[in-house]
Amino acid sequence: MAKRSIIPFGPQHPVLPEPIHLDLVLEDETVVEAVPSIGFIHRGLEKLVEKKDFKQYVYIAERVCGICSCGHGMGYCEAVEHVMNIQVPPRAEYLRTIWIEMSRIHSHLLWLGLLADALGFESLFMESWRLREKILSMMDATTGGRIIFSVNCVGGVLKDITPEMLREISQTMDDMERELKPIMETFLHDYTVQSRLCGLGVLTRDQAILYGAVGPMLRASGVEYDVRMTGYGAYGDLEVAPITAADGDSYARCEVRLKELIQSFRLIREAIGKIPEGPIAVPVKGSPSGEYFMRIEQPRGEAIYYVKGNGTKNLDRFRLRTPTTSNIPPMLETVKGCQLADVPLLVLTIDPCISCTER
Repeated sequence: MAKRSIIPFGPQHPVLPEPIHLDLVLEDETVVEAVPSIGFIHRGLEKLVEKKDFKQYVYIAERVCGICSCGHGMGYCEAVEHVMNIQVPPRAEYLRTIWIEMSRIHSHLLWLGLLADALGFESLFMESWRLREKILSMMDATTGGRIIFSVNCVGGVLKDITPEMLREISQTMDDMERELKPIMETFLHDYTVQSRLCGLGVLTRDQAILYGAVGPMLRASGVEYDVRMTGYGAYGDLEVAPITAADGDSYARCEVRLKELIQSFRLIREAIGKIPEGPIAVPVKGSPSGEYFMRIEQPRGEAIYYVKGNGTKNLDRFRLRTPTTSNIPPMLETVKGCQLADVPLLVLTIDPCISCTER
């Protein structure tokens, strides 16, 4: 009979980019159960709505996480705008959409680099992050920040993008798509990558739905669900379709993210071609009174923002459900039956953001 043992995994680990802690129950080298410990870096950011007014809190929401900051700012602002019945100018909606798609590209390329590093494929890691620098430069040129933009505000956005810069962004998307192709070819067809990803951590369609997976984790199991299809921001004017895969393994999750990069390049070019002229913000009068749930598609999956106002400048409540919060239960299911050496890779395939989860 195999001997059972319990070993701690994380929060510090040479392969993990995030401080997640798991207690792994092993039979020899096989994982039979994983018990998560959440709360290692809890910061209490949601409590700050009692001290910062609803306009100031945009900057707190953006700092829930650096990589997801644009989406957090957008989700929070749109929730408050629905409570206050504010009609955001169409140009502002397009600008938000362009920036969040740029964030998706940045996030996916960062994840691909980390995956390559976990595989021991250093040159692939360098190529992924070299390409990521191009999108960071575009974000810096249009917002003044490489990671945290601080361009969202209640009522619109704080900065505009000139026609010349829009043309430069479109050209950069063409260049990045061309340079991504050899990287994509390696991730999808290299023997080393396939040997580590194919058949590892299979999550069936039924399991993905049962355990509440979101984002690429869900779509890699064949579920066609993407919050962008609801048409928030400028997505109602763009051609958006869920990117899916059928196998539900680590390779499928990699494939979905790679194809979403191509989709984001196209969406940005389409948005640039359709962006209307006009103001980028409207005056905001009064204070929010009421409550609203807002859903957006972050790079890691569906995020839910809940705000409740009482008619004063300070909100009663702000709650955020992040994609990683939803993806941890299905991830725990995928590690059952795997080898101990594969656990870091399986944790990485949900693209964990513990900073968001333990806000």
